[in-house]
Amino acid sequence: MLRTPNPTRPKSIDQLLDPRLIARIGQLDLTSRRIFAGKVQGERRSKKRGESVEFADHRPYVMGDDLRHVDWNIYGRLDRFFMKLFMEEEDLSLHIVLDASESMDCGDPNKFFYMQQTAMALGYIGLVNLNRVAITTIGGTLRTDRDGDEVAERKLRGDDDGPVMHALRDLRGRRRVQDLGRFICSLEPGEPTDFSAAAKRLALSRRGRGVMVVLSDFFMKEGYETGLRLLVGRGYDLFAMQLLAPQEVEPDITGDLRLRDVEDADMAEVTISAPLLKKYKQVLAAYCGELREFCARREISNLTVRTDMPIDTLLLDYLRKRGLLR
Repeated sequence: MLRTPNPTRPKSIDQLLDPRLIARIGQLDLTSRRIFAGKVQGERRSKKRGESVEFADHRPYVMGDDLRHVDWNIYGRLDRFFMKLFMEEEDLSLHIVLDASESMDCGDPNKFFYMQQTAMALGYIGLVNLNRVAITTIGGTLRTDRDGDEVAERKLRGDDDGPVMHALRDLRGRRRVQDLGRFICSLEPGEPTDFSAAAKRLALSRRGRGVMVVLSDFFMKEGYETGLRLLVGRGYDLFAMQLLAPQEVEPDITGDLRLRDVEDADMAEVTISAPLLKKYKQVLAAYCGELREFCARREISNLTVRTDMPIDTLLLDYLRKRGLLR
């Protein structure tokens, strides 16, 4: 597939998501197949008992209990002390991981722009529901204008031999929406980085548990298996969202071509014919099927999304059916 000649580069949140769509997705919330313990009190019910305003149960008084939680109505009727228990609410963390390699910068609609839209929408939903939100890019670059930002970018890279990654962490609350938007709008696709090495670094640096959404085409020469295995093994409820452009599913090129890989500059001369296109579709279907089977065996939710799916359909319909949003 050919690279997008003039891709859209958003400069504001309004260029990523229509304000009317933002108002609609503000009614959504993240969900998980598990209930995770957060770091601070938030909006999500926990199996633990705490001190919220929602009553849960009673238990007998034990010496040393806080007398403020005694149910005096029961004491008046039974002449016995019982403690009121309340449902504790905890926050759910959301970690969005973006594949910012140059292979994402292709297709119509452009995969990279679609990924930015999806990341902004999920991050917004997390923030307005008081969940902790983090976003990390694997590969790519950040547009920077100030010297301070240049230094911060180098710090995120780690050592010279490590994976190229950029991150924004510990966002919480509606007031951080603009910070998230500026980060996403500053992204540029760039040199690829080793997915397995990046996943290892992510897994070792994680804090707490939560939902992780990896947005990528998963076309990685080194393979995706090791990286996904590392991420799911660290307590995340993992969603692997594979983004494909329509031209990848139904190629629209023909003739004798000399193709150059945008990531490693490998060259190949091919003659696009009907039998070759048929074989390509078979290989692509097999590849996507292997990804689905790999994810299913490890309880990873695999979602395949074409970029010609309207973003509102993705958020308000598809992701709700697949259990990421409610």
